[in-house]
Amino acid sequence: MKNNKVITVTSPLLPSLDEFMPYLQDIWSRQWLTNNGYYHQELEKALCKYLKVPYISLFTNGTLPLMCALQALRITGEVITTPYSFVATTHSLWWNGIKPVFVDIDPVTCNIDPNKIEAAITPKTTAIMPVHVYGKPCDTEKIQTIADKYGLKVIYDAAHAFGVEVNGKSVLEAGDMSTLSFHATKVYNTIEGGALVCRDEKTKKRIDYLKNFGFAGETTIVAPGINGKMDEVRSAYGLLNLRQVDAAIDSRRQVAIKYREVLRNVEGISFMEDMSGVRHNYSYFPIFIDADKYGMTRDELYFKMKDQKVLGRRYFYPLISEFSTYRGLDSAIPENLPIAHKIANSVICLPMYHGLDSISVQRILEIIVR
Repeated sequence: MKNNKVITVTSPLLPSLDEFMPYLQDIWSRQWLTNNGYYHQELEKALCKYLKVPYISLFTNGTLPLMCALQALRITGEVITTPYSFVATTHSLWWNGIKPVFVDIDPVTCNIDPNKIEAAITPKTTAIMPVHVYGKPCDTEKIQTIADKYGLKVIYDAAHAFGVEVNGKSVLEAGDMSTLSFHATKVYNTIEGGALVCRDEKTKKRIDYLKNFGFAGETTIVAPGINGKMDEVRSAYGLLNLRQVDAAIDSRRQVAIKYREVLRNVEGISFMEDMSGVRHNYSYFPIFIDADKYGMTRDELYFKMKDQKVLGRRYFYPLISEFSTYRGLDSAIPENLPIAHKIANSVICLPMYHGLDSISVQRILEIIVR
């Protein structure tokens, strides 16, 4: 019998309802649903320990930390960033009245190419906003060297990089700040949520003011803040998910091993290998299609998979620089971003999640291998 089950590109990591219910009962008994409650504080402490970072501030989604990081560091003018990311990266700049300046990406990591950054710096440049694409660490040392040379701040969009380490050190410690997304599609989720990682207590306090309307006391406003607080229900949910995230990452790793084993010898298909010294989280498994060698375009394979109820994702396509909001920028000219365009037009992220069983993996591979 033909398997008609839809295989989604991802599936959320969910805590046990049996474990979650006592937490909910406790929240109900406390009658404290938001505003830095008990579970909010406990999750911040637990995440600092797990992620090996000094200070973390929780948010209600992953976009607000980007916006608040720019506010906290008082970024203005122009910020150098990548066109190969989710739109929230660039939207956060736009909402702060900052001009994004796109530079091309590295063909191996899909991250911003550090060798292209200096040429894009102008007197108006105040910061660099790189992205750890698919959880693969950027060349943080080279980026920091450039930032130090020109007196620029560095804010990392680390939405994909939960738990990623380089030589035992959290990638979240790079730069001035790093932001995380805890969206349901991520390796670790709080349904919706996010966080901002910073280096010192004074900065953490400013961030906490910014995410709570700027309140520093009952009648004192110190900044034009917004409402970005995470509630108690999602904080408790996050505490439970933190207990099982390592097992989920290991399950994802097993899927990646199987994908690589089968696809390694398929002409016209390439993929990313693990990086030396890096603790990966296997958040995504992108493959790249060379149509001439594979005998089928990326879109032909994408829709073939879809017809057979396997939902990959062309992530990231189109480029941010191709959206109408940003297309008019000088840095968005396709000729300036050849690698990004090539990657965006050849990528499919295969289904990747902790509960992806071997039968489903085999079904996916059979469609691709033909």
